[in-house]
Amino acid sequence: MHAYGTVDELNAVLGLALAAGLDQTLRVRVRRVQGELFVVGADLATPLEADSQGIVRTTSGLAKQLEDEIDGWQAGLPALKHFILPGGNMAGALLHQARTVCRRAERWLVALSESEAVNPEALRYLNRLSDWLFVAARVVTLGAGYEETTWQGSSHDGG
Repeated sequence: MHAYGTVDELNAVLGLALAAGLDQTLRVRVRRVQGELFVVGADLATPLEADSQGIVRTTSGLAKQLEDEIDGWQAGLPALKHFILPGGNMAGALLHQARTVCRRAERWLVALSESEAVNPEALRYLNRLSDWLFVAARVVTLGAGYEETTWQGSSHDGG
């Protein structure tokens, strides 16, 4: 339940990002991802050995599409040479939040896979989706005219 509950939470955060304002191309892609997350959730809620007639399973094609979109976006982005801090505009910050929720869902799914059989494509999808969300956040932030804030290392002086 933790895994597909967190997938549901991720879908809600994507709804917040949509409400914060995204361009039309990204709106269409985020809506598509929201639909894909319903597939992932249904997949996770249905044991692999169960009669899954009528249940659509997560397939490799979903992760492949994310990878292709990541590649397309990255071609137009400056190369990353440092870690960046989440922020920028509200939509970009919410996409960063969605990324962290996606990573949590992935961790829950890894934990579940240690005790039960899970569809490996669901795990692959969540892994690729977190990267997709990171790059999407960069696209939104830079596209809105915000600069990315790079992490400068720890300012902790040990005292």
